[in-house]
Amino acid sequence: MISELVIDVQPNEISIAVLEDKKLVEFQKEARNISFSVGDVYLGRIKKLMPGLNAAFVDVGYKKDAFLHYQDLGSNFSRLDKFLKTTLSDKKKLPPLNKFSHFQDINKEGAITDVLKQGDEVLVQIAKEPISTKGPRLTSEISFAGRFLVAMPFGDKVSVSQKIKSGEERARLRQLIQSIKPKNFTVIVRTSAEGVRVAELDLELKSLVKRWEDNMTKLLKVKAPALVYEETGRTVALLRDIFNPSFENIYINDPDVYNEVHNYVGEISPDHTKIVKLYKGELPIFDNFAITKQIKSGFGKHVTFKSGAYLIIEHTEAMHVIDVNSGNRSKSSTGQENTAIDVNLAAADEIARQLRLRDMGGIIVIDFIDMHESDNRQKLFDHMRDLMANDRAKHNILQVSKFGLMQITRQRVRPVMDFNTAEVCPTCFGKGEIKSSILFMEDLEKKINDVVTILKVKKFKLYVHPYIAAFINQGLFSLKWKLKFKYSLGMRIIPNQKLGFLEYKFFDMDKNELDMKDDSLSA
Repeated sequence: MISELVIDVQPNEISIAVLEDKKLVEFQKEARNISFSVGDVYLGRIKKLMPGLNAAFVDVGYKKDAFLHYQDLGSNFSRLDKFLKTTLSDKKKLPPLNKFSHFQDINKEGAITDVLKQGDEVLVQIAKEPISTKGPRLTSEISFAGRFLVAMPFGDKVSVSQKIKSGEERARLRQLIQSIKPKNFTVIVRTSAEGVRVAELDLELKSLVKRWEDNMTKLLKVKAPALVYEETGRTVALLRDIFNPSFENIYINDPDVYNEVHNYVGEISPDHTKIVKLYKGELPIFDNFAITKQIKSGFGKHVTFKSGAYLIIEHTEAMHVIDVNSGNRSKSSTGQENTAIDVNLAAADEIARQLRLRDMGGIIVIDFIDMHESDNRQKLFDHMRDLMANDRAKHNILQVSKFGLMQITRQRVRPVMDFNTAEVCPTCFGKGEIKSSILFMEDLEKKINDVVTILKVKKFKLYVHPYIAAFINQGLFSLKWKLKFKYSLGMRIIPNQKLGFLEYKFFDMDKNELDMKDDSLSA
């Protein structure tokens, strides 16, 4: 299987696509000015205690107060709390961690009012981003994640991922980490650490401990609410979680992000820096790798997958519901049971992909086509379990019920990725007023004239729908060359699948969009 990463960096957002054998399997899209990221550490202030929920609302500088449950304080909260109070009371230097090792664990069955009061300052980490009307979910079990290890201050344990099946390897890693682990740090060994040499693990562990020490010094200078530690960039964070030697290419269309990723890959795997490549093509990077088409076909309410069969995907506040339909397969000459299991197995393939692609979390209920034979229901369950074995999100799958329903719970840490794949009317752009399309080229030519004569831009890129680009480029004496000779030889016509049929955008050579919406330009 060929794994590739394609990163599209735009002025206001960054999109990351993971391809397996050229097929889109994961997609992340975030605004570049996003307020929160899972893993960020804040110095917050208790705004309100809720004894009935055994939780507190914490002000971390967001418009909605964040939620901190008693169970998320962690057993080491008394040590963390004393460390924080000592640091804030004497803002000269950080106290050593071993000074707080004698404090007892907090009672697992205790109450939030036993350990916190309104106005208290707390050190918290974002566990879940704001979803719908809810604010961020917090934890006081501060952790710093690396590629192989996760370090947690104020503990003194070593845990090894259950996904490492070899007992001998688990024992090796546990003994190895015990020998290099600093005092008062809990270390979790991730699945990717299997077979890794001690030198690499030791280097990463030291960098994680240094990350804690360097960022906690900010407590000496800030007042709540304040950001203490910002998680690494979304691109690097995703790469840290999924990077493995099977990656063949990482394509990026922005020099700054390219350097960031190139440096990171150089740190974790120097032999693979050559796979990081700066994309310089004329076509938008997602169009070049056929990602735009896959996004538009994969994120709609209806998703087709095999021989006319299709899924209907609905989202509600509480759960996601997926209905499997056989389409024209119902006319097949094979028996109903054979048709049902064939369509259901193919549907499971697509559903497993959709869960990763949309990052669907919470409760997912799938209405498969009814199967009468218990062996077929077991076969479908085993197949879905195998498909989701490599899903990094924590999940649980229940057996198919006699009603043909399968229930899945999947870890949710951010809002589900969803798109409206319907396009605006190409003639009225949603206004309900039709303008003659035969005048489109005349209007476009006026805008080109404005760019050259009023804005004084001689070199620019004009992005249009692929059909319009084909029309402009057709023929030996194409319209493109007529426009070039009339206005500017520095003009480039570039097709863009994201644009509507009669939509266009102008960019200068520094990738800055030229605002052509002001009608006064053509006055």
